[in-house]
Amino acid sequence: MQRKHVIGAAMAAVVLTGQGAALASGPKLNGADLEKAVAGKRVFLAVPLGGEFPLFYRADGRVDGSGEAVGLGRFLKPNDSGRWWVSGEKLCQKWQNWYDGRTFCFTLSRQGPDKLAWVRDDGTSGVARVGN
Repeated sequence: MQRKHVIGAAMAAVVLTGQGAALASGPKLNGADLEKAVAGKRVFLAVPLGGEFPLFYRADGRVDGSGEAVGLGRFLKPNDSGRWWVSGEKLCQKWQNWYDGRTFCFTLSRQGPDKLAWVRDDGTSGVARVGN
């Protein structure tokens, strides 16, 4: 198996927490609310077997991620960086290496003061905790 396919499979295994999960009852975020929810914050994606996958959404539009906390160093480059931006009602991001550099966009809804539900444009969904 080529390295890029291993990376994609490992990343999918980490962030996949449920296909098509409902955005629950929280309000959907868009525009300025999306930016306010993540800019300058760490977002911790819940992973299926416990633990969290941290992403740091810098206020300048850069995003940094580290899979070291969930043991991804065995499978792929455990750290990557990229860009994030808001496009209408979606939070979009593009990594340098992860996902072969493809752009993905997400719909987010507030689930509590520090919780978000997310649905990626391919239907993958999950929850995240927001910290500083």
